[in-house]
Amino acid sequence: DDPAMTAYNQQYRFKPGPTNVLSFPAAHNQDERDETQPFIPGGLAGELGDILISVETAGREAREKGISLHQRLTELLIHGLLHLIGYDHEISDEQAEIMFSREKELYCSIQHHHPRRKKMPQLAINVDHIATIRQARGGAEPDPVHAASICELAGAKGIVVHLREDRRHIQDRDVRLLRQTVKTRLNLEMANVKEIVEIALDINPDMITLVPEKRKELTTEGGLDVINNEKKLRKTISKMSNAGIPVSIFIDPDAEQIEASLEVGATYVELHTGRYCDAENEKERDQEFLLIEQAAELAFERGLRVNAGHGLDYRTTTRIAAIPFIEELSIGHAVIARSAFVGLD
Repeated sequence: DDPAMTAYNQQYRFKPGPTNVLSFPAAHNQDERDETQPFIPGGLAGELGDILISVETAGREAREKGISLHQRLTELLIHGLLHLIGYDHEISDEQAEIMFSREKELYCSIQHHHPRRKKMPQLAINVDHIATIRQARGGAEPDPVHAASICELAGAKGIVVHLREDRRHIQDRDVRLLRQTVKTRLNLEMANVKEIVEIALDINPDMITLVPEKRKELTTEGGLDVINNEKKLRKTISKMSNAGIPVSIFIDPDAEQIEASLEVGATYVELHTGRYCDAENEKERDQEFLLIEQAAELAFERGLRVNAGHGLDYRTTTRIAAIPFIEELSIGHAVIARSAFVGLD
């Protein structure tokens, strides 16, 4: 953390305040080791040395650069490693340029050998609330099927609809017509109940997302509890798999739920971003963002494909979109609300 890094920076570089990374080359053996350098026990014989990174400083820098904490830590680790093998950007401008070029080369090499998702995730638009406006009058307009076509023509890479048990917005007719007209990808959000499962198997969407559903809720309030619904979920996912329909599970950014999603056979997880979006202050939002970032990386490393959504808007999307493990963001209410003033396309 910053206080620990401040102490090291003052003791060994005689500079105040924290820095992002410090490198301490190792001596060839313990007898030769410089006593002014910190000794971290447990190292292997022949090690290059120690690299210390302030995660707090790295986190601030990541936010300023609009990148993930993982990406910034990787950059700093490479920087520290190059110092250990003899590079030094403080000697001259020429040496600084050489070191910078090598950092860039190594970072690109890591990306090549450990490919992540595209830098910018795709955007899927949820058109539920076009149907909400229609249902307020009980007529035929505005039509979510028409709205979906506008979104696709404007560049959306997918259409999302939630066919709820209470049919408060999207209707059966909408889903069937969307299945016939959507040219990108139709993602059907649904509760794990027999009636909706049968409809999904009948219309064969491009994918489904299993979500929790409560009668009295205004909108989905949190992620699905995969751990306590494992048996039912496994059965439904097996049916979808046999029909060739990939399954995503909408979950909170929690390691145990990710592992459970993998166990029941999900192809995707969609990380719930609601608590991040609804945070009341910057500290709380940073904490929620870190959970999402860590969960996205864990899910990716475990072999799951990762989407994210719920509550995202024009103020909160940027940081989530910078997480390299996320393939797609599902956004509905914010886009539909703004479209009332500026147009849906």
